Amino acid sequence: MLEIEQAVAVITGAGSGIGEAVARYWVQRKGKAVLADIIPANLSRVERELAALGGDVASLLCDVTKEEDNARLAALAVERYQRINLVFPAAGIIKDGMFLSPDRETGKVTGKMSLRQFQSVLDINLTGVFLTIRECAEQMINSGSKGLICLMSSTGSLGTAGQINYSSSKAAMSVIPKVLTAELFRRNLADRIRCVAVAPGYVATPMVKGMDERALTKITGDVPIGRLIEPEEIASLICELYRNEAMAGEVFFIHGGLRLGSRG
Repeated sequence: MLEIEQAVAVITGAGSGIGEAVARYWVQRKGKAVLADIIPANLSRVERELAALGGDVASLLCDVTKEEDNARLAALAVERYQRINLVFPAAGIIKDGMFLSPDRETGKVTGKMSLRQFQSVLDINLTGVFLTIRECAEQMINSGSKGLICLMSSTGSLGTAGQINYSSSKAAMSVIPKVLTAELFRRNLADRIRCVAVAPGYVATPMVKGMDERALTKITGDVPIGRLIEPEEIASLICELYRNEAMAGEVFFIHGGLRLGSRG
């Protein structure tokens, strides 16, 4: 079992949501963290709050779609802390829309998802993740680090109408752990560097909790446990996956039974 105390986490999207929750959970257990986000105010707030908790943290403004930003992020972690033990690329966006939208009366297509709407989500959710984990994994290997690359998939990876862009990116997150585990195994590195993914359902982020009450009631009505998943619950799972060295190459769903068909 690995210990979080003194271990070093690199977290993108750390300025809000699940990324922030993981950073906070990690630091509260005496881990060190390198935080990245593209919004300066959010990043500064989280860094300040974690430092107030006694956390040893560094931060970097980072556009995950840029190779040079990801390279600087990974290098910062090794320069400051000499290693990387957890990589959690949580930066991501949603731009929902229907693939095609036929008119209800004529049956003719009157709208379709634009290339920009599709590509912008893949640029951050897929290419951005690829760049972050590529640069961090290189530094992990070269520095002799031991730990976990934990990707963030989603129940959306199973296919959700109106999310062909988002679902495609999250489905990719579901297969990458298998690919990386196989490659690391071939290079005799799989015992040092593991890769998994977590797949949350509906999470109690500020955006979701701020939804219309009727819409929120409808959402939670489909969740067997009757509520949203708390970000801290996802952070707890990620940290346990880090600690337990038998966990590798798989996707771990955390959705309160959402896909179990509890209502038939």
